[in-house]
Amino acid sequence: MKVFNTLSGKKEEFQPQGEVVTMYVCGVTPYDDAHLGHAMSYIIFDVIRRYLKYRGYKVRFVQNVTDIDDKIIERANQRGVSTRELAEKFTASYVEDMELLNIEPPDKNPYATDVIPDMIEVIQGLIDKGYAYPARGSVYFRVRNVPDYGKLSHRNLDSMRSGTTCEIGGGKEDPMDFVLWKAAKPGEPEWPSPWGKGRPGWHIECSTMSLKYLGQTIDIHGGGQDLVFPHHENEIAQSESFTGKKPFAKYWLHNGLVQLGADKMSKSLGNLITIREALQKYGADAIRIFILSSYYRSPLTYTEEALEAAERGAERLRQAVTRDDAGGKGEALDAMLYRKRFEEAMDDDFNTSQALGLLFDLAREINQAGDAGISITEAQNSLVSLAREVLGLKIPRVFNVKLSAKIGLKATIKATVIPEKVKARVTRLIDERLECRKAKNWQRADEIRNNLSELGVIIEDNKSGTNISFKSVPSEESLDSIMKELGINL
Repeated sequence: MKVFNTLSGKKEEFQPQGEVVTMYVCGVTPYDDAHLGHAMSYIIFDVIRRYLKYRGYKVRFVQNVTDIDDKIIERANQRGVSTRELAEKFTASYVEDMELLNIEPPDKNPYATDVIPDMIEVIQGLIDKGYAYPARGSVYFRVRNVPDYGKLSHRNLDSMRSGTTCEIGGGKEDPMDFVLWKAAKPGEPEWPSPWGKGRPGWHIECSTMSLKYLGQTIDIHGGGQDLVFPHHENEIAQSESFTGKKPFAKYWLHNGLVQLGADKMSKSLGNLITIREALQKYGADAIRIFILSSYYRSPLTYTEEALEAAERGAERLRQAVTRDDAGGKGEALDAMLYRKRFEEAMDDDFNTSQALGLLFDLAREINQAGDAGISITEAQNSLVSLAREVLGLKIPRVFNVKLSAKIGLKATIKATVIPEKVKARVTRLIDERLECRKAKNWQRADEIRNNLSELGVIIEDNKSGTNISFKSVPSEESLDSIMKELGINL
């Protein structure tokens, strides 16, 4: 398994430092609605995390919330609300967006304002070691004390300094020095510190949260390419200077940016499509397919045509996995080759574009095999497994339950991606409902339907039989409870 490391500028063999892969991804600054640029980054790292788990790794994933920032202060003042109120509102909206996009929540989601005492401790440690200095109530980091500064962005320090001027009256020793602690200004949130009241700088927030929750050296640090410099460069400098250990992060992974026209999509530019707007028009699977169809390190241009094509692609996958298996017990479509090639694509720096293309190829072969009378159930299971488990698609688990001419009213669920014990209980309840309908016991039949609906099992009757769709997979215990109340034995 190889990953492209921004630090080395090349693909490297992925070798985590321990049994648990530690992973930190820079999170949201909640001062407005999240947009498709956020969606791209968080979907990509969600898939990377999912694939690591699919490969058998345990993953410890931390993603922060930057709930104190210049932009938050400015927007809060514009709206006449507190920074906390603004941040809480848009953080809640962001969490909802992530859930709708089927992005797994982080193991730890720390807020910057909750770890300010830890930041002060790190800043003081940097001062004690000579890497930082107080100046007029603020604290700055001495970039010139770090010989390898610029190693992530592959920039030369002298070229970075050219054209840079000191802040007037800022007390900085060097124009390249960056702020760790900002002296308080009238009307801004402030916290006490050894250097006077103020608030933390942006860069120290992520370093501190990564050190606190993941340790001094982590396996993967991720974020958008716009964060390489100065944010991630400064994270490395201050973290390695504080701990004395290198590397701060072994692998640096950066996703490309979503563009609207010639510019990147951003809240500051105002040229954005919010996640909520896109979800209302296209749906989560279309957004994920749109993003995963491109190599994650490349820029991605938003167009309505691209999203519409992704929506059609999602529908093709849904149709392939929900079609009835008309094959007998003989020949069956073998999907193992597709799974192997899918894994090879993902092992090559998470090539989701190629992996997704293989799922579409498998969907086409499923349809061809189904038309030829070849059994497709196992292949459908493989497609559903890879699409849901690795790519995070919400490919529905939908199964035909038809009246069997031989048995009469016996209901059968033909697919196997639902656990067998759950399938047996749902089948038994459907059988009972069909018996009730035959006996014109409509009240009991409706009671069974309503109970199943509350658990996410949707029943639709039609001329050819009864269709069952699963919005969610119920537990054995919940089904046992229904059967006990209705007096139905398995």
